[in-house]
Amino acid sequence: MKFYIASSFRNIETVRMAAERLISNGFVLTYDWTHGAATSIAELETIGESEKQAVMESDVVIIMLPAGKGSHVEMGIALGTGKQVFLYSPDETVNDLALTSTFYHLPEVFKVIGTIEELIAEVCSKAAFY
Repeated sequence: MKFYIASSFRNIETVRMAAERLISNGFVLTYDWTHGAATSIAELETIGESEKQAVMESDVVIIMLPAGKGSHVEMGIALGTGKQVFLYSPDETVNDLALTSTFYHLPEVFKVIGTIEELIAEVCSKAAFY
């Protein structure tokens, strides 16, 4: 099962840890964006193409909050192409009306609030049954 994790640069270590745990459970990462930020518009275009392709090749897309604008675009691509979407939040912020998004609450989005271990367990248990 192929997966992609969308998040912000401030979550790089958590993204890497989650990816390693999923890989150790037999999942395949479609793209690792955690190795550096773009330094030019041309690089942004190349990275954007790689990330779009990675989402489209994935069976499972994880949106790890807090996330930036790119992650929300990736979530839109995932929802629009019928991917299985897991929305991870370490706390209840995802349910705060002042901070949440309508798309977080769609029935096809699996919300996981808690620890990374809980996220991994949910992805491993639900990914095969979607």
